[in-house]
Amino acid sequence: MLGGQTPILVLKEGTQREQGKNAQKNNIEAAKAIADAIRTTLGPKGMDKMLVDSIGDIIISNDGATILKEMDVDHPTAKMIVEVAKSQDMAVGDGTTTAVVFAGELLKQADVLLDQGVHSTVITNGFRLAANEVEKVMEKTAINSRDDETLRKIATTALSGKNIGLSSDFLADLVVKAVNAVAEDRAGKIIVDPANIKVDKKNGGSVDDTEYINGLVIDKEKVHSKMPSIVKDAKIALIDSALEIKKTEIEAKVQITDPSKIQDFLSQESETFKTMVDKVKKSGANVVLCQKGIDDLAQHYLAKEGIYGVRRVKKSDMEKLSKATGAKIITNLDDLTESALGRAERVEEKKIGDDRMTFITGCANPKAVSILIRGGTEHVISEIERSLNDAIRVVAITKEDGKHLPGGGAIEAELAMKIRNFANTVGGREQLAIEAFAKALEIIPRTLAENAGMDPINTLIKLKAAHDKGQVTAGIDIDNNEIGDMEKLGVYDPLRVKRQAVESAVEVSTMILRIDDVVASKKSSGPEGGAPGGPGGMGGMGGMGGMPPY
Repeated sequence: MLGGQTPILVLKEGTQREQGKNAQKNNIEAAKAIADAIRTTLGPKGMDKMLVDSIGDIIISNDGATILKEMDVDHPTAKMIVEVAKSQDMAVGDGTTTAVVFAGELLKQADVLLDQGVHSTVITNGFRLAANEVEKVMEKTAINSRDDETLRKIATTALSGKNIGLSSDFLADLVVKAVNAVAEDRAGKIIVDPANIKVDKKNGGSVDDTEYINGLVIDKEKVHSKMPSIVKDAKIALIDSALEIKKTEIEAKVQITDPSKIQDFLSQESETFKTMVDKVKKSGANVVLCQKGIDDLAQHYLAKEGIYGVRRVKKSDMEKLSKATGAKIITNLDDLTESALGRAERVEEKKIGDDRMTFITGCANPKAVSILIRGGTEHVISEIERSLNDAIRVVAITKEDGKHLPGGGAIEAELAMKIRNFANTVGGREQLAIEAFAKALEIIPRTLAENAGMDPINTLIKLKAAHDKGQVTAGIDIDNNEIGDMEKLGVYDPLRVKRQAVESAVEVSTMILRIDDVVASKKSSGPEGGAPGGPGGMGGMGGMGGMPPY
């Protein structure tokens, strides 16, 4: 209060607020806590996390995106780091742990500079300069190749460390086959849509019973027991309408006063279904896959004609079936002609575990294919599914771009060396931030070594020495606990994955560093005037003193 002036109260009394360095420190601590939580999962020798929900259901995984998505994160800044993992997963499908661990280390290094009196704006400028230089170095270092052997090594690297035992080579082959099958050449550019690879899972058997199907698997059985279980040289009709008599949209009542007319009414209904099935038969179709229902009478007539029928097929599966078999999806039976039919060598109902499934195989040039995962338990199968989806995405990216980088911490060690040299050319206080960026890059090889049970300091010293001698592809050979040539060992990462990881980490860390005031917003009290930190507010604000909850 100056000169008797009354102090102006801007914020409500009791409003939760963190300002200046205190706010920055707490935000950095929250981000570091999240990064530390998943750091032990990085690399082929990374550990798994068991996530248990309130009703006792468990997920066992070492996939960064899965772990962070399932974790009950409370602190607002920690949520920003979780978003990094989500965006990385959506954009490229892999590298989520790398992105989060790197973001956490960038903030840790920035914290040291803040303590030395370097302003956060200077630090963020330095980080951006370093990120631009990283982009150039990665582009120069990238190896151009998209042959099957390279794709196999990319898939094996993505699968290593997942819960799949010794089956990574076998699964990598399936992934490469699937990606090659759905790859399309559009105006001289290769495009791969991972959505065209249908990954199904069924309990039972072992991981080695997982199979690639040159066509599709539909989790449906034939609708009538008298239908054939196997149809060779299948001509497939995809029908997006019901083989049923539609109910009227208005409420209607049929009143039959003469008992002799009941038979006429039933005969008329029967004739309607017979006409429907005749249209199917006339087209030459011997397999009918219907998106909607098939009436019992229609099932009977289809079985009588030896036509294999499946009902209530998902729309997404219908679209994939169209791509796999070349069939057109028709909405009116009058449009069903021979030209609208798809082709497959074989349509067969097989019993897998306790369920019966329809296998459509031997498609001539399928643009949609399936991988059917088998395994001993539900948790094993779910982890294999997550691993395969990651591998499919990274192989698809490499097939499109044709560029990859050496893995095993090699590219991070090379970038750290190049960024340190670059820092000397910049000068000013930004040089400190660029050097901190280079040091942060080393968290990846350091963590790989730690998780493999190696001495992280000695390993980093040897790795730096190798890169100083110009060994660009020198990385951590975790099988032999030494420095090895990642090119010879076939440990590759797609360029796009590494680029995205660096960009995401830099974006979120610079955003967090620019925050110097955290105030509970009006929404914190909720629409009913509840307590601060309630639903819709900044949960976890109360825990900002000391280590934030995560």
